[in-house]
Amino acid sequence: MWIGWLEADLLLGDVHSLKEKRGYVRPLVAELGRRFSVAVAETGHLDLHRRAGVGVSCVAADAGHVREVLDGVERFLAERPEFELLSIRTRLVSSDDD
Repeated sequence: MWIGWLEADLLLGDVHSLKEKRGYVRPLVAELGRRFSVAVAETGHLDLHRRAGVGVSCVAADAGHVREVLDGVERFLAERPEFELLSIRTRLVSSDDD
């Protein structure tokens, strides 16, 4: 079994409140989950209105599939005009790793 995850640090555009931020982040989280069949959540910068941390995870039988899914998520995030992708961190591990 292969487990991969991605952490994205996002800078939101013209957002002035946490309520406005939710209007950007919730639809993004839902779209990522729907489009890529991954587990996804807002995971960082919860108290800042112009920043968001989003975590995505994927589990599959082969490493190539996990990499393909996470690469697709990264491309999707990079193409979104409503925020700037500041950084991406990814990790891939096998259940056989000690």
